[in-house]
Amino acid sequence: MDMGSWRSPLPSTLNREVAGFDFLVWWDIDSELERSVSRKDLKRPRVMEVDLGGEEITNHRKSNGKKKSWTELKKEVRNVRRQLSSISAKVPSYFEFKEIVAENESRFYRIYFLSTQASGRETTLLYCDVPVDCTKSKPETFQWQPLLESSFQAQGHYSREEQMQLERKRVVICGITSFDYQPSSGRFVFPASGSVFYCDDDQIQPTPLYPHELKHSVPISSHLNPQMCPWNPNLVAYINNCDICVHNIVSSHDIRLTFTRNGSTDVSKEPLSAGIPSYITQEEFNRYTGFWWQPVAVPIGSDIYRILYEEVNERDVELLYLPCFGDEKDVEIFRFPRAGTKNARSTLKMIEFRLTSTNQIEVLPTLELKETLPSLCPEMEYLVRAGWTPDGKYVWAAVIDRPQAHEYLVLLPYSSFVPYKPTKEIYANHIEITPVAQVIYEEVSQVWINVTDILYFFTQENPHEITFLWGSEETGFRHLYIITVELLMVGECGITNSRDKRGAAELSKRIKKKIPLTSGEWEVLELDVWVNEKKRLVYFTGLKDSPLERHLYVVDMDNPQEPLRLSSSGFSHNIAMNDEYTVFVSIQSSVNQPPFGQVYQIYYSSNYPYKVSVQALGYFLEPSPVPSSYRQPELFSHRLQSGHLIYGMLFKPPNMKLGEKYPTVLTIYGGPEVQLVTNNFKGMRYLRQYLLSSEGYVVLSIDCRGSRHRGVAFESHIKGRMGTVEIADQVEVLLWLSETTGIIDLSRVAVHGWSYGGYLSLMGLIQRPDIFKIAIAGAPVTSWMLYDTGYTERYMGTPETNATGYSTGSVIANVNHFPDEENRLLIIHGMRDENVHFAHSSQLISALIKAGKPYQLQIYPSERHSLRHLDTSEHYETTLLSFLQQHL
Repeated sequence: MDMGSWRSPLPSTLNREVAGFDFLVWWDIDSELERSVSRKDLKRPRVMEVDLGGEEITNHRKSNGKKKSWTELKKEVRNVRRQLSSISAKVPSYFEFKEIVAENESRFYRIYFLSTQASGRETTLLYCDVPVDCTKSKPETFQWQPLLESSFQAQGHYSREEQMQLERKRVVICGITSFDYQPSSGRFVFPASGSVFYCDDDQIQPTPLYPHELKHSVPISSHLNPQMCPWNPNLVAYINNCDICVHNIVSSHDIRLTFTRNGSTDVSKEPLSAGIPSYITQEEFNRYTGFWWQPVAVPIGSDIYRILYEEVNERDVELLYLPCFGDEKDVEIFRFPRAGTKNARSTLKMIEFRLTSTNQIEVLPTLELKETLPSLCPEMEYLVRAGWTPDGKYVWAAVIDRPQAHEYLVLLPYSSFVPYKPTKEIYANHIEITPVAQVIYEEVSQVWINVTDILYFFTQENPHEITFLWGSEETGFRHLYIITVELLMVGECGITNSRDKRGAAELSKRIKKKIPLTSGEWEVLELDVWVNEKKRLVYFTGLKDSPLERHLYVVDMDNPQEPLRLSSSGFSHNIAMNDEYTVFVSIQSSVNQPPFGQVYQIYYSSNYPYKVSVQALGYFLEPSPVPSSYRQPELFSHRLQSGHLIYGMLFKPPNMKLGEKYPTVLTIYGGPEVQLVTNNFKGMRYLRQYLLSSEGYVVLSIDCRGSRHRGVAFESHIKGRMGTVEIADQVEVLLWLSETTGIIDLSRVAVHGWSYGGYLSLMGLIQRPDIFKIAIAGAPVTSWMLYDTGYTERYMGTPETNATGYSTGSVIANVNHFPDEENRLLIIHGMRDENVHFAHSSQLISALIKAGKPYQLQIYPSERHSLRHLDTSEHYETTLLSFLQQHL
């Protein structure tokens, strides 16, 4: 019995938060991962208290109060790194499952995943075997086994395209970063060492396996997003220089399927691409692939292979030039649409081909839509999602308008794609009753729409209707709905063209059912929804119990009452479940327990209203204690004067003295899409906070209004006024905490952040120089006029429609409000930053000079938005400590 997959190398909730951190050391990057010692020792996070005891994680300031030298600070940086690394679990990701029947008829689950082995730093393919219906009284620990031979080296040269995609994904691992898996054959395909490899785990050949490299008949410069055909694993499609190629493993035959480019890699001369999304789609909508294999052969037994793909035209998008240092080229050229400028344009097309008797690939004419997406959705600006229905009969697409307040879900029968532009007469003469291209659902928001991956098409039992699971924030919180829509048909009711759709009013009449499965003032998360049609159950991850804890829940589709929580309370859980809904892995942690993982089996009964119970089979990742030297952060909450409940996190220095107040650093993000404060183990991801607290600083992080996972109204507090309202909330909590704990020296408070956090660090010094003595701003946005369309316009509108918001939210426009004292402002930026470009800092510096304001600047010539080199990160952390020591 073949079983399915779950993959989450990096949750999108943290995409922006991690930008200022290096990636050469593995750490727990997911905001929900946890571990523990034993069940009786698992505790909830501590409430707010002043803890004056505890051991040091590293040496504190010198006992005589003397300032440390640069060499001494650098040594402390390395000490904290080493100590945190030793207690930060190498957490697995990217799970796949398969159920196997052994020769003795025993059954077990084989769980595949990515992680590092004890002696290595590269991520590689591993697996463990878990007996089905394990009934041992004491939980078993399942041993990890290498799938690949140790002599195989995965790390190598990355092409520029691969480097940019790793940046967009915020991938934090080196080695094998992803893989494709075909359960029926046991075949794995993955990029590594600048090439693509495959291997077959057929459970007959003993592991570990040595992968085979794809042998190409033509030179290949990159292998982006390799994907096997779901029903023929010998065919692997990939992107090479922004065009789609396919490789036949049997014949070692490669063929280029699209021809948008003429072989040049110069984006200034080649505005078209196929199969790879635009920068905005990747960075702001978290979609990284632009081609999709038809999941099954249609009709059954057909020998035609089909690939749906996105063609992107960036001709009208502005060019961006970034300096290069140590490379062959002096500059890098990108297409980057600033707020208010033109975006890329996308369309859907389809490739068809067949295999000849000699296993050669015979390409058929490319198909295009006879009715374009903009004609179906006149307000379309972004193609945010696309794919096939599970039966392979329909293509679907989700598109959104430029203000990102109107989303359309479009259904496209295969007949919508033709090798030529049909005439009106073809429509008129076509009388067969078949579905037409049509909008099957619309979502409208008064604020903005947060695009998600929640969409599941149910088996179509009535050809005149289609039913799907949908996630919507229409109530103010994201919840699940089952929607049934009557389809428009050619030849019925006089409809001969899908243009005859008569708008939203007509669509509302075609919605036959809309059943809410969940409700309340809490969020269903945007990923990880599993639908068991046979049992009529929907599994999902959500924040029903607490906005600080991610849990697995199940709800009955026929009796949608209160969802049943399946994961243990007091922890945050990251869930991987198989496609048969019989087993799942939970990686869990809390603020004071490192990540641990358990395998659970799901049991079904006829009990009403729920048919589900779970039993732990054993440990996938064994619990381990934290050293006594580890000082975990404390979670707290505070109700603002506005009435909103705010959560925060406090790191205290070791060996605190009763009655003494300490210099304090507010580590800030403060913008949308990110949640800093959660009940999960922080580990290496919060290296800076641990480092600062070990050096004698109180360190504080707060999720105020504008952050995510608290509902639309909470997040939209910043709408149209980014940079002007966030600091007030942060300061209110800071002042309350100072009064409550008595440990914060309000005359020595610094604010520090990266990206949006760097932006708010600057705004903090502008707006409250009486509160913040120092601001250290990493890769800061300084003018929303310089940032991209997809992000900026979602929250601020366009410069034309919100000129006041852009001006009041601009650091550069408010440069005269910076203090005149020296040593209060440090700006840090990588010159090759392809996200928040160095132009943000350079224009700010020009304005500071013109205004006669003092500043200090730290440049990293070879770094992008993420600091990817260990030496750079150590230098940055030492600089941070040195500047604070000298001036706070």
